[in-house]
Amino acid sequence: MCGIAGFIGRTPIGQDRIDRALALMRNRGPDKQIGVAFQHRGLEVALLHSRLSIIDLADRADQPFTLGDCTLVFNGEIYNYIELRRELAALGVAFTTESDTEVLLQSYLTWGTACVDRMEGMWAFAIFDRRNGTLFLSRDPFGEKPLYVQEAPEGFYFGSEIKFIQALGKAPLSVNLRHIRRFLVNGYKALYKTEDTFFDEIRQIDQATNLSIDRDSKVEEWRYWQPAFDPRPMSLGEAVAGARDRLLRSMALRLRADVPIAFCLSGGVDSSSLASIAGKVLGYDVTTFSIIESDERYNEFGNVNATIADLGCRHHLLPIPQAGAYDRLARLVGYHDAPLYTITYYIKSFMTQAMAENDFRVSVSGVAADELFTGYYDHHNLFLYDMRDHPAFQQRLADWRTHIGGIVRTPYLKDPELYLKDPSCRAHIYLNNDMFNAVMREPFAEPFVEMNYAPTALHNRMINQVRHENIPQIMHEEDLDAMHYSIENRSPFLDRELLSFAYSMPTEHLIRDGYGKYVLRQAMDGILNDKVRNDRHKKGFNASIASLFDLNAALTRAQFLDDGPIFELVDRDRMVRFYDDALALNQIPNSISKFMFSFLNCRIFLEQQQAA
Repeated sequence: MCGIAGFIGRTPIGQDRIDRALALMRNRGPDKQIGVAFQHRGLEVALLHSRLSIIDLADRADQPFTLGDCTLVFNGEIYNYIELRRELAALGVAFTTESDTEVLLQSYLTWGTACVDRMEGMWAFAIFDRRNGTLFLSRDPFGEKPLYVQEAPEGFYFGSEIKFIQALGKAPLSVNLRHIRRFLVNGYKALYKTEDTFFDEIRQIDQATNLSIDRDSKVEEWRYWQPAFDPRPMSLGEAVAGARDRLLRSMALRLRADVPIAFCLSGGVDSSSLASIAGKVLGYDVTTFSIIESDERYNEFGNVNATIADLGCRHHLLPIPQAGAYDRLARLVGYHDAPLYTITYYIKSFMTQAMAENDFRVSVSGVAADELFTGYYDHHNLFLYDMRDHPAFQQRLADWRTHIGGIVRTPYLKDPELYLKDPSCRAHIYLNNDMFNAVMREPFAEPFVEMNYAPTALHNRMINQVRHENIPQIMHEEDLDAMHYSIENRSPFLDRELLSFAYSMPTEHLIRDGYGKYVLRQAMDGILNDKVRNDRHKKGFNASIASLFDLNAALTRAQFLDDGPIFELVDRDRMVRFYDDALALNQIPNSISKFMFSFLNCRIFLEQQQAA
């Protein structure tokens, strides 16, 4: 896990700018920072790398890494590098390191840009190929590793973080105010519906995408992989066995490291399954880190404790302190080069900090089990819609009424036949955005759009969540939250083979007896403790804004409502009324809590950019 940055164009990059960018890259790579600049047939090229040593800790694996006519800077891990190394060795390739870095570059030299089709891992990398004067960039299938680019008059910049591009570039960047308004009104799920970022001049390369820039500055961009629903006949037993086998393989690959690995542990099936697989099946010495929230809507202590007791593992239970919350949030916003998307990643920063303080360099999280195995409450409603002509429909409807109806909080999803009445309803996704629009100086109108990826409503929803609405946002925050403390984050559910199998299972197997993630729960029988495995409640890794800030305190009120650049977008008087109305509530609803957190983040972000 590392940081990368670079440039290709016709104008030299000064050493002062390279040094400035390398200094900013130390969080991502505290072990070594190296930048090189060179000319090649009229091209000016700069390649920068900061290293967090995870595999092959020796200096021989430092980057930029050159073999023959090609130089690589690489952020991420190629988990199947051992298998690829064997395959390359059989073709006569010799190696000088034990690193996945060398395997990646040898794969490119052997198979060209098609090398990414053979790789299982997370990556953002750039290879300058002197044979044709081309810069080749690639981002991993799920966008776990960030890759930002700027096409400027003097040339093409790239980097793991926007601040690296800012440091290398000539001109200052301008805030994308439309994206701020989009975030405030429609929330984080709207952020990756377009190519916009929070800066007008910067865009992010999409997941599963390659890009090349030739010596004439021509840019070519193409997707090399796409999640797809491809159902095939299989019994429930075959689905369970197939999911178990692939998840165990994915977990085994992601335990490859020459440094200690820690586990994020919530009370849900997802992270608990991974820790249990590592400890019980793969024999790993598990250490877990958990956030304990006092708000009963989010308190998962009972389930967390059940997994800890079952595994007998070392563990760290972390409270959410209110002291210093504003200053901590400001530091995180500054590091993220953006508002934090959700409260989740404010509170998760306490976990990654604690991991670093306990000398861990890698963390494992349960991201994406929901998107692969039906983990959200709207998946239940969509499942019923897709099952409407199935002989078991009435039984599945009865299961929903018995087990789910009483625990769903979102108003729209309280109707199990929501999609039978209106298949297009997605009002719960931008929930209460009319209320948030009402505090804006100018209304923001951008209706919800869903891309068509699959013929079934449920799988189309899940693929949209993987492509646009959940995974891009989560990966952005997971990466920055971890790298702020020089921690690498790994997500075993984000595995191409596992996803492809999950999306081949017949719809009828996905939800049963009121259990979302039914196949995953069955696959974990005998591995995951039954208290967690059989818990239908989905609390989510979350907290209330009232757990972070004393909203009645005069200082907090000032931090939210004193004059600032945010009020060029938001009407201050309306926001004051909104704040007071929230205070008057017995318990702040989740959607309002999210908006207040987003508002404060945007306020801090705009103030920081104004001061820069």
